[in-house]
Amino acid sequence: MNRPQPIRAKSGTNHEGTSAHNRRVIIEALRLNGALSRADLARATRLTKQTVSNIIDELERDGLVVPQETVKKGRGQPSTPYALVPGGAFAIGLQIDRHVTRAVAVDLVGTVLLRAEADLPADGPATGVRVVLDLVSGVRERLIAMASDAEARLVGLGVAMPGPFGIDGDDNDQWMMEAWQKFPLVETLAAGTGLEVGLQNDAAACATAERLVGAAHGLEHAVCLYLGYGIGAGLILNSELYSGANGNGGEIGMALLSPQDPKRTSLEHRASLASLYQHLEIDPAAHGVYDDIGRRAEAEDPRILDWIGSAAADLRWGVHLVETIFDPQTVILCGGAPEPLARRLMAAMEPLMPSIADRPGRTLPRLQLGMTDPWSVALGAAAEPIGRAFDPRFSAILKAAGEEAAGG
Repeated sequence: MNRPQPIRAKSGTNHEGTSAHNRRVIIEALRLNGALSRADLARATRLTKQTVSNIIDELERDGLVVPQETVKKGRGQPSTPYALVPGGAFAIGLQIDRHVTRAVAVDLVGTVLLRAEADLPADGPATGVRVVLDLVSGVRERLIAMASDAEARLVGLGVAMPGPFGIDGDDNDQWMMEAWQKFPLVETLAAGTGLEVGLQNDAAACATAERLVGAAHGLEHAVCLYLGYGIGAGLILNSELYSGANGNGGEIGMALLSPQDPKRTSLEHRASLASLYQHLEIDPAAHGVYDDIGRRAEAEDPRILDWIGSAAADLRWGVHLVETIFDPQTVILCGGAPEPLARRLMAAMEPLMPSIADRPGRTLPRLQLGMTDPWSVALGAAAEPIGRAFDPRFSAILKAAGEEAAGG
């Protein structure tokens, strides 16, 4: 007899004043597990059956859940599972990179409905912001044409771009996007779209995508090692994305490989896709670069294999670093590298360096492959407003509890 799979869910709270949190807990449980009955939800979330019933009724009225066909189990009363309505909410995600901008529209469960991209001009936001606004507007118009209530159910615009944010940098540093980072992007996009706008770095966005529909789905502790033009680490800690005090959490690409190095060489200067472009002497802005790199990696191009040999050694150290500091369940290599390149790179990184993660009885590999898709950052950016609107946040519960204690 097959044992039923455990239901993945956070605990709700039966204290007064926390109904918003409980609503988010129910939505997340349905997102993680699929359709569940009220009794299943009550057991998994530790909420009373009456609380669950009230929330389900409310969510059904709001068009966020829908009953499924009644299920008969054994001699007990039949139960009615409830599932999320994909069209219950929509969001738009925007990626701004050095040479291109991408936009996607997703529904409540993270399905990509639309996508579009445009080249960015070389003069940065001076003219690029108009390109970005036009791209978002085009996707929004197409989304509204697809679903008549999409505008009313559009919960926000998520934006992702390379960090770090809020530091002084060198305008000539090819790994930085100094002009865009100094530009009032959030304010400009909010004014131009009328939407609530959230900004995160590209590594965090990729981790958000992995958490929603990828290898980090259902995990409480994971580090997503983002390999793109630069390098970053998206940090999923206690089931929430950790961004740091200034939005720069996980900027591992800036970590120095050796404090004794007079050139102060950082990880991303040796092991990012930008370093590969330099090694191959190709223009990263040229069309077809992603496919070209993938074909060359699959064909075992000697120059790519040479880069992999040196990059793998540095990334092996990067995995050791994040394992030692964050103790994740797994490290996920993800980002905009073509899959043939990412797989060869992962193979070259083995064996990994010893760390506290190297322990018996592991259920997940220390290192696994995640998304290898140039659209994953835009997807993660779109997932951010969905998460902001519907994911449980225990920090909010602590704040509510503190305000209740202060008021009492």
